[in-house]
Amino acid sequence: MKPVHAKKQATTDKQKPALKKKLKPTKKQKQKAKPKPKDSDASSDEDIPPLKETRISDEPVPKKTRWTNKQRVLVLCARGINHRDRHLMNDLKTLMPHHRAEPKMERWKTLSVVNEMSEMKHCNKVILFEGRRKRDLYMWLANVGKGPSVKFLIENIHTMGEMKLTGNCLRGSRPLLSFDQEFTKHPHLALIKELLTQTFGVPNQHPKSQPFIDRVISFTYLDNRIWYRHFQILSEDGGLTEIGPRFVMNPIKIFNGSFEGVSIWENPDYQSPAKHRQMLRKAASTKYLEKTKHKINQELHAPKNTHDFDPYGEIFQDDAERKAEQLVAKEEAQPQRDLERQQMEAMQKREKQKDAMRQLKLAAAKKNARKKASKIVGRKQPVDKKPNKRGLANSKGKRQMNGRGK
Repeated sequence: MKPVHAKKQATTDKQKPALKKKLKPTKKQKQKAKPKPKDSDASSDEDIPPLKETRISDEPVPKKTRWTNKQRVLVLCARGINHRDRHLMNDLKTLMPHHRAEPKMERWKTLSVVNEMSEMKHCNKVILFEGRRKRDLYMWLANVGKGPSVKFLIENIHTMGEMKLTGNCLRGSRPLLSFDQEFTKHPHLALIKELLTQTFGVPNQHPKSQPFIDRVISFTYLDNRIWYRHFQILSEDGGLTEIGPRFVMNPIKIFNGSFEGVSIWENPDYQSPAKHRQMLRKAASTKYLEKTKHKINQELHAPKNTHDFDPYGEIFQDDAERKAEQLVAKEEAQPQRDLERQQMEAMQKREKQKDAMRQLKLAAAKKNARKKASKIVGRKQPVDKKPNKRGLANSKGKRQMNGRGK
C-alpha cells in the first residue's frame, strides 16, 4: 500500500510547479528579460504613461451615441375603454419599439397631467386613448411642451388578432411612411402629417429597433378622414400583404398647445357619434309615422266604385259580330243558370233541415238518458242497523211526524 501513496504524492508535487509556471513567471525568467538598447527605433516617450484628460466640472459628460433622433412616445389610455380599443393600443405598442408604457389614467384627472407624466418618462410625444360610453374611442396625438395636439375620433377598428391576415413583419423593424397627395394641399393636413411622422416613425439606430425596413404604414385621406393601413414588403417589385391593424381617424380639432391652448382648426363636417345615433332613431320613428299616415289616407280617400264600366262598351273594342254572338249566347243561357241556382239553393235548405232534425233527436235522447239516471239515483238506499244517538232522535221525530200526518 505504501508505494501507491508515494506515487500519488509524486504526481501532486509535479503538478504544483506546472501550475506556478502557467500563472506566474519564475525568477529566472525575470532575469532573462534583457533591457532594450538605447539606440533602438522605439522612442523613449512610449515608456511614459499618457496624462489623463481633464474637463471642467460644469460641462456635461460627452456620450458617444449614434442615436441622434431621440423620439420617445408615451402610449396610455384613460379608464372606460372597450376591450377592442385596448387590443388596438397593444397592437400599436408592438409596432412601435420606441414607445414607453404607462398604466391607465383616472377619468377625473385633467388632460394637462399627461404632460407631467411624459416628462417623468422622458417622452416628447404622447398617444392617449379616451373612451366614452364603452362605444366611442377618441385618440389624442400631442407634441409635449410646445404643441400642437390633435384630437381624432377612431372608427371601423379591426385589430391584428381579429383580422388574421397573412402578413408578418420583423418585430422592432423600421417602417416606411406613405402619405397621400392630399396632405400637401391643405395646411391642417400638413401639420397632421408632420405629427404622424414623428410619432409613428421609428428613429434610426434606436436601441430597441432592428436595422431593417420590411413594412409600410400608409395614411390616405378620403371622405374627410385619414385611413390607416399596415403592410409587409414581400419583394422589391412592390409586392405587399396586409398585416393589420385597420382603423379610420376622423380629425375633430387641432390645439396650439399640448392638451391645452386655443383651437387652431376645427372640422366643420364633424358630427358626434351620439348625435348620429339620435338622428337614426328619429328617422326610424318618422318612417313608422309616415307609414301609418299613408294607410289612413288610403282608407279615407279610397274610391267607392272602382269598377264602374259600361256593360256595352266592350262591343266596340274588337269584332262587333263576335261580341254580339257572345252576348246572345249569354242571354240564352241565363235561364238555365237561374234554374241550376234555384236547385242548388233548394238542396242546401233540405240539408239544413236535416241537420236541425238530427240535433233535435240528439237533444231528446240526452234528456231521456238523464231522466233514467235520476230515477236510479232517487231509489231508497238501505239504512244502517246501528245508527248514532243523533240519528235515532232524528228517526223518532220523523216517525212521530209521520204518525201525526196520518
